[in-house]
Amino acid sequence: MIGLLDLRRRIDAGDLRPRDALAAARERIAGGDADLASFVALADLPDGPIDPSRPLAGIAVGVKDIVDTADLPTEMGLPAVWGGWRPRADAAIVSQVRAAGGWIAGKTASTALAYLDPTPTRNPHDPARTPGGSSSGSAAAVAAGLVPLAIGTQTGGSVIRPAAFCGVAAIKPSFRLLPTVGVKVQAWTLDTLGLFGAGVDDVAHALEAICGRDMRVGEAPGMVRFGVVVPELGGAPEPEMAAAVDRAARALERHGMAVSAVSLPDDVLGGWHASPIVQGYEARVSLAWELEHHRDRLPPGIGGALDAAASITAADYDAARGRARRARGALRAVFADNGVDVLLSPAAPGPAPARDTTGDPRFNRLWTLLGVPCVNVPGLATPSGLPLGLQVIAPFARDTAALAAAGVLERVLRGLD
Repeated sequence: MIGLLDLRRRIDAGDLRPRDALAAARERIAGGDADLASFVALADLPDGPIDPSRPLAGIAVGVKDIVDTADLPTEMGLPAVWGGWRPRADAAIVSQVRAAGGWIAGKTASTALAYLDPTPTRNPHDPARTPGGSSSGSAAAVAAGLVPLAIGTQTGGSVIRPAAFCGVAAIKPSFRLLPTVGVKVQAWTLDTLGLFGAGVDDVAHALEAICGRDMRVGEAPGMVRFGVVVPELGGAPEPEMAAAVDRAARALERHGMAVSAVSLPDDVLGGWHASPIVQGYEARVSLAWELEHHRDRLPPGIGGALDAAASITAADYDAARGRARRARGALRAVFADNGVDVLLSPAAPGPAPARDTTGDPRFNRLWTLLGVPCVNVPGLATPSGLPLGLQVIAPFARDTAALAAAGVLERVLRGLD
């Protein structure tokens, strides 16, 4: 993988010109993506001077194909319907990346309308396995070292889960920290932009550069109080993942961190049951045009989900939104009552499954509904070398705390090698 901060340090030291860094990324994509299939459209290298002082100067960025770009097609992962579509304007997140000096290298593969029908993208660790989630191209492109930064979205688990399967760091920030203007809507109270990078400090730097807030990880922030939570949401984690959580918890304790087991109360767990109702109802509304005019062109996953969502009434939706509100309040109490700064949980049930699926989002969708920041921390693997991701979860608007704790965990896991 290519570390964003490593590139920036070389640029700041005068050892690497930003244009040369971008040209190298373009060459890596051209030479390495034919089998990976992480990109669906590529941009030309920029003309004119590049200001090396801007925080993302020299950084090539992959952008998920549901995010508008004025200079590249945005086909929503569904070229049968949206083939050749060229927006007139960039999405707000794209404008922010460009303002920070980043170069949009191309559009990364998305599942159709950001749902669960798999893309052709392969997992860089095993081409027979899924890269995961709807942000499959973004996670795979970073994991394969094609670009140091990529943008994805999460409605259920499509930032954290593919990051876990591909062995990269990622952040799903607090809801609406990153603007979704110009992003294809699936569920307006769930859709959240996220970032992929080689390490936690890389995504922290990128988030700071884009949103203009101090997100630096820095050195260890002293003792962090971790609450380990492994809720059986739709089933327990696979044995390898359960062992990974236990190994990480014991390693954190050896490094002086406070670690305790935390259980989620029923009011929080009620949010997990509410999530598919909220997503289904909002997707049926948001994607009504595709459903009405192009039902025969929708792949089976999203088509079947939209058909099934017709049975969700407005009353069902309102009740689910009420459960979500109660769950948010109850989660705030979990942190306070248990005396923990962050929660530590599986990022996925286990390693990446086969390519005929994008993986199970059951360990992600609760946190998406609640809008809290989540960071995937790479560093553990199965005996066969498949990545296992752990996620750090912080209270709403405590993104810096999530990143700082994730940085601690990342350094601890590196010491286990």
